[in-house]
Amino acid sequence: MEILGTTLRICVDDLEAAVPFYERLSGGPAMRFERGGVQVAAVGCFLLMSGPESELEVLRKVAATIAVEDVDEANRVLTASGAHVLAGPIPTPVGRNLIAVHPDGSVYEYADRRTTA
Repeated sequence: MEILGTTLRICVDDLEAAVPFYERLSGGPAMRFERGGVQVAAVGCFLLMSGPESELEVLRKVAATIAVEDVDEANRVLTASGAHVLAGPIPTPVGRNLIAVHPDGSVYEYADRRTTA
């Protein structure tokens, strides 16, 4: 499994107020979408999230998003290495993802940019 990069997940109270800072910091525009009632802005290596506290409480448990070439391959490597896949692989607005708990208890999202046919 090739890891292509990581994205830091940040829960914010006011997405509109936070985005301009991160756009200036990263030097590029935010890509925005909504998922499960949560407003999301992907800006460089930052993933800003804002929404109902009940949703954010769950999202805060995921330490980071790890970009991979292929989520199916990540699923095979993770499970063979002792991780437990909690959810996925499932389609997202920008590809596919899964959520896994590593043997040490850390929770990560693994995501690719492949779309399902």
